[in-house]
Amino acid sequence: MTTAVDDDLWSAVGDPTRRRMLDLLLADGDGTATSLSEQLPVTRQAIAKHLGVLDRVGLVHATPAGRERRYRVDEAQLARAVAQLSSVGAAWDARLRRIKRIAEAIQRGTEQRGSQQ
Repeated sequence: MTTAVDDDLWSAVGDPTRRRMLDLLLADGDGTATSLSEQLPVTRQAIAKHLGVLDRVGLVHATPAGRERRYRVDEAQLARAVAQLSSVGAAWDARLRRIKRIAEAIQRGTEQRGSQQ
């Protein structure tokens, strides 16, 4: 899989508070800055800033609800993020397999030289 990695998206998801917010929004279906601040050890203002970051990268979308905005996770964008993570993981798995093969070849060569002495 060769999915391009979106650095802004991963920068947004890299923050543990934002990941927890995404978890809560997924579990509850949607939420407001106020409802999220009641569930997290962060001020409502900080939650609003985090929601702004998630909104800019398309992971959440807001709809007006009275004086608040209700946020919902964009499942298509989340699926894109998961695909990127899977792609990066697969690439690292392949690199690690190559490193292992090289290390094993070096080890075999060392053992062969040791048995010849």
